[in-house]
Amino acid sequence: MAATAQGAARRARVVVTGAGFGGLFAARALAGAPVDLTIVDRTNHHLFQPLLYQVAVGVLSPEDIAVPIRSILRRRRDVRVLMAEIAGIDLERRVVRLTPDASEIPYDYLVLALGARHAYFGHEGWEARAPGLKTLADALGIRHRLLGAYEAAERVRADGVDLGSASEPVFVVVGGGPTGVELAGALAGIARRVLVREVRAVRPERTRVVLAEAGPRLLPALAPSLSEYTRRRLEALGVEVRLNCAVTALDDAGVTVGTERLPGAIAFWAAGNRASPVGSALGVATAAGGRVSVLPDLSLPGHPEVFVVGDLAGATDERGHLLPALAPVAQQQGRHAAAMIRRRLAGRPTLPFRYRDHGQMATLGRSAAVVQIGPLHVVGLIGWLFWLVVHIATLIGFENRLLVLVHWAAAYWFDRPSARILFDFDGTPPAAAGGAGAGPVVPAAPAGDSRATPRRAPRGRAQSPSGVGR
Repeated sequence: MAATAQGAARRARVVVTGAGFGGLFAARALAGAPVDLTIVDRTNHHLFQPLLYQVAVGVLSPEDIAVPIRSILRRRRDVRVLMAEIAGIDLERRVVRLTPDASEIPYDYLVLALGARHAYFGHEGWEARAPGLKTLADALGIRHRLLGAYEAAERVRADGVDLGSASEPVFVVVGGGPTGVELAGALAGIARRVLVREVRAVRPERTRVVLAEAGPRLLPALAPSLSEYTRRRLEALGVEVRLNCAVTALDDAGVTVGTERLPGAIAFWAAGNRASPVGSALGVATAAGGRVSVLPDLSLPGHPEVFVVGDLAGATDERGHLLPALAPVAQQQGRHAAAMIRRRLAGRPTLPFRYRDHGQMATLGRSAAVVQIGPLHVVGLIGWLFWLVVHIATLIGFENRLLVLVHWAAAYWFDRPSARILFDFDGTPPAAAGGAGAGPVVPAAPAGDSRATPRRAPRGRAQSPSGVGR
């Protein structure tokens, strides 16, 4: 191989694009290899995405689930970390193009771990009104809309305008996968267990949380019995579960779920993913969701020096089914790509990737979860404890594990999550809810009232950053 021949004169240059689970685990697995490693990510941190929804609802702070990439790899003198956007890949010249300075990074081996962003199924204009949950900025934007909705309603009542039940916020979560299920349960929990004791002018317990799933059941990757348990548990929390029911309209005035119009509803998106556009620009075949089709060893067809891992990889299992976009898949693929680079450097043939399924799980509000590990099904409190241990164990960094454990313990015993802070992103008062249904609609002031009452609470813009996802 070309890189092997060059190895006698210099160390092989390996570039890893993206420091999510796939990229980070590939970088860590290359420790001690005769390579010079460059990691490129559009942020300076690794993010533990499975707990991102807890940042969105104020249970955890951003620093609890994010660690600086440089800190993780601080003992690796062979590693260079660059914070930059990926503009594209020149496969023939073997360079990674960065933006906005148009600089280039040459490579001998490349690991593409660019992840995915939200898929709106042809309704791209909905993204500004129904943010997804992929980055810290997304989570803080959702927190801004969630808490801002109550602040706006409280302010309206304080002005002496009685809207009746219309002043209680309505939240619509689109998508019944793990993210949607966990977010819906958390929204209902914070309204009925936390804010009910703190908000005075409105009735948080009357908050409507609608979970819309276009398919016939929640968590379709799990067993039907677990899907049914999930539905019953969420409904017990106060979530309105709508199955076989898609969102058909979403605008500034509200959301339409099936045939029901929900004026002023605030929408959050958890319905699908689309791989990074860098993948589709490679000029190779792609699978569903824009995922790049790869060979069994995760290399790019025609380019054995390029490996694709994580949500960007269109890898399949033994039955030909696409592997799910889950953290364990990305972690195992990252390790495999690193092992195959080592084998190529040693002049040995590569091996096919085999995913070892360690199960799937989702938490359902306070003290309940569903867990499926092969034929083993666990629900309720035992499932929740299992979920807690797994997530604590897989967090990067001892300090993060300790912080999360402390915050979870405090939130559990006192029912008072401490991270419910509103940030004024753009100078707009944080009372705004933003997005589809920008908070409660305020009627015009009664005749003779000299106050200039707006028709709608001011909107706050908490837009998720564009660019390459994880």
